[in-house]
Amino acid sequence: MSHRPHLSGTRQETAEALALEVLGWLAGDGDRMGAFLAASGLTPAALSRGAGEAQVLAGVLDHMMADDALLRTCAADLGIAPHEFAPARALLPGGELPHWT
Repeated sequence: MSHRPHLSGTRQETAEALALEVLGWLAGDGDRMGAFLAASGLTPAALSRGAGEAQVLAGVLDHMMADDALLRTCAADLGIAPHEFAPARALLPGGELPHWT
């Protein structure tokens, strides 16, 4: 149950917009942003330069999906259904499901 208006553009653009929204949410809390920077290995300057890049945005969603409590808090704060994160992540670089055949 998403409370956000439908985002226009391609599916990847929609996924990137979601990740940017989540990044803004992380940036609103120093501890959360610090944890993301530590986990990603990015410096604040590198994040600032690469914030719009699909690979960085994929990392934002990876970070969120690694912590269920964080993901649920973010989803509630942003009015996003928690199940929207995984499909968005699948649309960004490296999000393809592996074929184990």
